[in-house]
Amino acid sequence: MRGPDRRTRTIIGLGIAQTLAWGSTYYLPAVLAPAMARDLGMAPAMPFAGLSLALGIAAFLGPAAGRWIDHHGGRGLLAAVSPVFACGLVMLAMANGPVLYFAGWAVLGLAMGCGLYEAAFATLVRLHGSEARGPITGITLIAGFASTVAWPFTAWLEHAVGWRGACVAWAGLQLLVCLPIHLRLPQPGPPLPPPTVGSAEDGAGGTAWAAALLAIAFAVTWFTSTAMAAHLPLLLQIAGLGAASAVTAAALVGPAQVGARILEFGWLRRVHPLLSARLAATAHPLGGLILLALGAPAGFAFTLLHGAGNGILTIAKGTLPLVIFGAHGYGARQGWLMVPARISQAAAPFAFGVAMEHWGIGALWLSIGLGMLGLVALVALRPRGAPRVASSAAVAG
Repeated sequence: MRGPDRRTRTIIGLGIAQTLAWGSTYYLPAVLAPAMARDLGMAPAMPFAGLSLALGIAAFLGPAAGRWIDHHGGRGLLAAVSPVFACGLVMLAMANGPVLYFAGWAVLGLAMGCGLYEAAFATLVRLHGSEARGPITGITLIAGFASTVAWPFTAWLEHAVGWRGACVAWAGLQLLVCLPIHLRLPQPGPPLPPPTVGSAEDGAGGTAWAAALLAIAFAVTWFTSTAMAAHLPLLLQIAGLGAASAVTAAALVGPAQVGARILEFGWLRRVHPLLSARLAATAHPLGGLILLALGAPAGFAFTLLHGAGNGILTIAKGTLPLVIFGAHGYGARQGWLMVPARISQAAAPFAFGVAMEHWGIGALWLSIGLGMLGLVALVALRPRGAPRVASSAAVAG
């Protein structure tokens, strides 16, 4: 019983920590940006530029963070990152102008590069080797509620203590909740061995071509995910929904993500993750075409399809590198694969906003086209059998 209990505690703990990490960074400006801009004398869009700066910095830290986790496990790095999250949030709270504000986001970028999903996924692979698909799904299942939890909680904090107090409160949660969780993570066993000769990793799936295809798929899906996170309510209003209906529809993204992840955790776990990723990649383009064809009546259907596809694709970002390349060197490889994704993520709010300004609802053709490009990349990949990893080194404790 001890092994499964420990594994479950690790999944729940990392799921909670990831929920707070995403809520205190990625989802923060959506609620606090108007007050931040007003108090700091910035243009309304400038607070989002801080998030873009952080994502850009995070992109280039991922490979180094992954290499560290490959060699040492995730406990020490994730525990060290929690105070960095807190420091960046306190700097935001103390900002009296754009300089300290962007400096705070730069510090948060350091933390995000070492403390979001990629680091958590690498930590689980370091602990569980090729059996990490289930745990990866588990933490995304919990953290799928990040926006559902973070947006109303941040709004309540802003109403109660102002936006600066909200940042300090999030910093406190990093120290009081996330830091203890990370300190209690298990230590992994010895580093994972290289793949054996003749394993799946020696086939065509382990080539630079496969890595390039995955990087393309991840980059275009993260662009769309971030663009929708920033602009979905306004996009739905442009499509013809009223303001209240647009907000209600947009709020369904979180439940749709979690529902799809439950499906992945149940039925879809029996199929190769490449198949589930291909199915998920069709969801946003299909929903976009329906919205363009039917207008406002299809707003809720579009949101549900987008959310469901995004939910499974988030899992695929962790599981596909594992099953295609294997567990050895997973962290560093994952970091490199996500560099283009982080860059596209940083550009998405501005780029899609410009597209909406010029094309209105026609901006959906941009995300539909990118979605189809991602689907083509996933179709070009060929599934391989699960790589063989020595079980004694794959599972800690």
